[in-house]
Amino acid sequence: MRKKIVAGNWKMNTTLQEGVGLAKDVNEALKGVTPQCDVIIAVPFTHLAPIADVIDQQKLGLGAENCADHAKGAYTGEVSAAMVASTGATYVILGHSERRQYYGETSATLRDKVALALENRLTPIFCIGEVLEERENGTYLDVVKTQIEEGLFNLSADDFSKIILAYEPVWAIGTGKTATDDQAEEMHAYIRKVIAEKYGQEVADNTSILYGGSCKPSNAKALFAKPNVDGGLIGGASLDAQSFMGIVTAF
Repeated sequence: MRKKIVAGNWKMNTTLQEGVGLAKDVNEALKGVTPQCDVIIAVPFTHLAPIADVIDQQKLGLGAENCADHAKGAYTGEVSAAMVASTGATYVILGHSERRQYYGETSATLRDKVALALENRLTPIFCIGEVLEERENGTYLDVVKTQIEEGLFNLSADDFSKIILAYEPVWAIGTGKTATDDQAEEMHAYIRKVIAEKYGQEVADNTSILYGGSCKPSNAKALFAKPNVDGGLIGGASLDAQSFMGIVTAF
């Protein structure tokens, strides 16, 4: 049975003090509650260790928003997967559309990052998705298939089974636009089909696929009701504990 997951991606937001406060608020909101999904927050590197000290990771998973594609060495400013793991974090977002768009991350880079994350017992939340032009010209299915094949299909079935996927219609991130429930379901079902063709139906059925395009408390329930939508990768709404919990409780 695949996991239902709601994961917050704080992006480049909150000072350390604000972030610790927000993490405490989410942690407090989860006390005495039994969510019908796993709950994760992915936070800036500077926040990882302090937040790990103030949350109950049995209730609230902790992740980084990225990691380096090298294990260690003369890579000034980079943060390795081993460094992330040493903070107590257990997840890492990889291949987010903003990393691909603004920092030129390629499938080759992401293969290295995924391998290092897995070596360090981090669970990758691997992002895929199309831009507006690809959606409008009808190539969006092929684009996403290529991203999965080039970024992940070098993995064994056992290693692939440790990956969480997040589908991001890039045209719906931070724009206020949202893919319709049916558009999200179409893509998630297609992604599961692509996985099944490579690794078999059992692996595909056990892979969690999150929706990552402007998910809010107002639309989460309808999205999560779709059979192939296993939760959400939440941006702006994760920066407010009440809004975030509104999405968590949509299950």
